[in-house]
Amino acid sequence: MATPAGELWIKRDDLSGAPLGGNKVRALEFLLAGVKKGDEVLTVGARGSTHALATAVYGTGLGARVTVVRWRQEMNSDAHAVARRIERTADVTIDARSPIAAMVRVLLLRLRRHTCWVPAGGTSALGVLGHVNAAFELAEQVAAGRLPAPERIVVPLGTGGTSAGLALGLAMAALPVTLVCASVAPRIVANKSRVLRVAHACARLIERTTGVRIARPDPARIVVERGEYGGAYGRETERGREAVRWMRATHGVSLDATYSAKALAAVLGTPTPGPTLFWLTYDARAARGAG
Repeated sequence: MATPAGELWIKRDDLSGAPLGGNKVRALEFLLAGVKKGDEVLTVGARGSTHALATAVYGTGLGARVTVVRWRQEMNSDAHAVARRIERTADVTIDARSPIAAMVRVLLLRLRRHTCWVPAGGTSALGVLGHVNAAFELAEQVAAGRLPAPERIVVPLGTGGTSAGLALGLAMAALPVTLVCASVAPRIVANKSRVLRVAHACARLIERTTGVRIARPDPARIVVERGEYGGAYGRETERGREAVRWMRATHGVSLDATYSAKALAAVLGTPTPGPTLFWLTYDARAARGAG
């Protein structure tokens, strides 16, 4: 489809799972793989974290007791809706004043035995395997002719798990694509070094497991775009609002102000000669499920 971003395709990760999709489901497939009924699951995130919600939805669905520790963020309507649903879904919700205070609570809670720890965003060497798989899924779709090989892929960049997994998977699948990572969080969290560090940790995990040497991401193919951050996690931007309106009008698809709207805004108005693939990480069911 011809758009202000040039030829635009959408990877519908909002359809990645039921009852809730989005990018976090891919990480949880690995992070919750060993969870059984009666287990304790612990995670952490911002007050309106879709990761925290997904962990609560799927953890309780497995019969586990889920505790979510949250820190304050600048709220928008999407974040408010997700926050309410977390409170309804998790067994225990603990609110802290800051990320540091939240992590102190987490450290104390992790002293409990038999607790499955799910890191913020699902970002760990194990969690990013979900998006390594996603890159191979994309390669199969390209090979099958379901879409052309993209020149660039755009994703939001928070804790970096999605970007790290895609960067590694694209390298392993030999897809020469530029990965545009639109920052939605402070530079200390959302940066290329972190993406590469997590990608390399995942690569080492794969190599230890398989005994096979694998390709590493090319740093030159990872571009961090900071223009849509807005100065605070969760803060809406005007171009993000425009992206929300444009996507709803042209595709009937909902974006969230914290992540996906900023990612799309980063490429609207900057067309490239080849196709752009917008990786839709948000499932609107996250907000619609709130009461």
